[in-house]
Amino acid sequence: MESFFWMGGRLATGLERISHDLSALREPGFWAVVGNFEKQWTLAKFTYVKDAPLPENLSKWSGIPRERWQSSLSKDEYILYVEKIREHISRGDVYQVNACRILTTDNKENESLLGLAHRIQQGNPAPFASYLSLPELELASASPERFIQLHQGIILSSPIKGTSATDQFLEKDRAENLMIVDLIRNDLGRVAKVGSVSTPRLLATEAHPGLFHLVSDVRAELDQEVDLVDALQAMMPPGSVSGAPKSSALKIIGENEGERGPYCGAIGWVENGRAELAVGIRTFWQSEDRKLHFGTGAGITWGSDATAEWEETELKARRLIGLTQ
Repeated sequence: MESFFWMGGRLATGLERISHDLSALREPGFWAVVGNFEKQWTLAKFTYVKDAPLPENLSKWSGIPRERWQSSLSKDEYILYVEKIREHISRGDVYQVNACRILTTDNKENESLLGLAHRIQQGNPAPFASYLSLPELELASASPERFIQLHQGIILSSPIKGTSATDQFLEKDRAENLMIVDLIRNDLGRVAKVGSVSTPRLLATEAHPGLFHLVSDVRAELDQEVDLVDALQAMMPPGSVSGAPKSSALKIIGENEGERGPYCGAIGWVENGRAELAVGIRTFWQSEDRKLHFGTGAGITWGSDATAEWEETELKARRLIGLTQ
């Protein structure tokens, strides 16, 4: 299948080369970007870019039965993980941790994820929906969350924290959102002009297919001595899907989860000083082994109920996994 990238109505074709060196983004041209949660990068440079819809799918998607999906953590294991995090919080090690699990299934019957990408477009439209086809990686994303937008030296991040089946949120959701806003402000502060970090939108309610989110905006001016590569090094992995303090949260995640891969990483494009990158959530991906993956998770605080957090991971996965059937 020909390599190409699509996101937000922009189609990139004519693959020139693939790099795994983040500094390649300093070269001019259009780059499709996938950054793993573990800070491993796949960067694909394309020659041609135009406004276009997602290309038509020439092969029908063969459904995958729901029972074929296997979770990296069972319900009991996930509940135990949540309780471990609450123990860490009680000792003052951390304030919040995003606890995730990965769903995996064989996908031998489908030649590509393009048919699934069309199903996602129809059944779960998202502001940062994207599709990437490369020899080494293929993914279809319905991400609702902006990680980094960069334009004319202004950088914007819009963390999502707080998920509900209705537009009513718990106090725990608001507290969690504020924690992550502080974390993003701190991350951006490492690359921003002094005094330029602001929060123009705080605790806004957004409706998405099947659920509601609390969303905030953090804005800053990049310091003249740094660029997008420096910003990515300062901000990866995204704070909204790691925890606070980030270093402590990452240690706990490393002790209790396997590699997340593109899930909870960054997906998007960079072009001549501009960028639009989403957080790699609500995302399907596979490599040459034709194992299809999908991640789901929840933010854990002291006020978390372990069973309710498991149900939140189920809520986030239910609609999209249903589209694969």
